[in-house]
Amino acid sequence: MDDLFADPRLTAAGLLWEAGAGLSAKVDPLLKEHGLSALDLNALMRLSRSPGRRLRMTDLAAQTGLSTSGVTRLMDRLARNGLADRESSADDRRATYAVLTPAGLERLERVMPGYLAVVDRWITGLLPPDQLDALVAALRTIRDAANPEAVARTPD
Repeated sequence: MDDLFADPRLTAAGLLWEAGAGLSAKVDPLLKEHGLSALDLNALMRLSRSPGRRLRMTDLAAQTGLSTSGVTRLMDRLARNGLADRESSADDRRATYAVLTPAGLERLERVMPGYLAVVDRWITGLLPPDQLDALVAALRTIRDAANPEAVARTPD
């Protein structure tokens, strides 16, 4: 039975969870300073990097790991704070888009220098380019297999 707990898969998974928790602890004070949660930042960044700064609500849910009701609550909060809004699709009455507002873009522009400094200090600055490239490729492989719905789609 002791061999079960020496399994290297436990080490790989444990290191991934520990790294994620450690990175969250490093970025959380910055987010609080700017009145954002990690989920808020994740959604706003995804919107900012999407064509037209908008995503279908279902795609935003998949990319943030939220349920339909979870992304609705997130968008309610972002809309209440003026950071994002909803738009109905002109082509498909069933589709609703999450859209980054000018205020949301401005908030991102204020938080991004500090966020990128944290990313550089605790991720990209720790690894030489070849290790960073390998890490990004490995994370993409894991994401694509474990959460294929999160893969960015070509806009309609």
